[in-house]
Amino acid sequence: MNIQDAIASRRSVRHFLDRPVPADAIRRVLEQALRAPSGGNLQPWHLHVVGGERLAELKTLMRERVQQAPTGEGSEYDIYPRELVSPYRDRRYAVGEQMYARLDIPRENKSARLQWFARNYQFFGAPLALFCSVDRRMGPPQWSDLGMLLQNVMLLLRGEGLDSCAQECWAIYPKTIGSFLSLPAERMLFTGMSIGYADPDHALEGFMTERAPLSEVAEFIGI
Repeated sequence: MNIQDAIASRRSVRHFLDRPVPADAIRRVLEQALRAPSGGNLQPWHLHVVGGERLAELKTLMRERVQQAPTGEGSEYDIYPRELVSPYRDRRYAVGEQMYARLDIPRENKSARLQWFARNYQFFGAPLALFCSVDRRMGPPQWSDLGMLLQNVMLLLRGEGLDSCAQECWAIYPKTIGSFLSLPAERMLFTGMSIGYADPDHALEGFMTERAPLSEVAEFIGI
């Protein structure tokens, strides 16, 4: 798959088949992804890949944890700005409404929406999970490096015929995940990611979020 096709077909998949991901494929992806740009070559990322019995254990743990603390444990960073203004707020609202419309879950059915959101913590049925953490002493430039690494991962997964869903929602359970992964005190959980093969028969199959037109987000000067 060429890079243009990988970018065009990458999406946040929330419906995975119970089909194992070959161990050599994920290792190949991560080895290549590590070529991501990194200012000063700091390479501030640390990755955990979880599968098999350990992933089943984590899913069981999270079923209990979500019931005990449905709003989480308090994230260690702001996943979204505390004051999300237009047009950013509008874009976030729109994707949520489009997704729930595909799932036939109306806005007034809060219980069903919460149940669907809780599927994040079951990795939407994916057979493989990835977590990314970072040294607490790193700043915004190094956090941008994390994004470039994760983008590499997601595009390379497409090249292997795999799908993914990056999930910052994991950041609201830093104590539980930190303990499960045995993260050292100096390392902060940034995000999780579901990895697997998309279920072609799911209601969300083919769902792609919209992007603002180039004219709205870019200016050309001198060209």
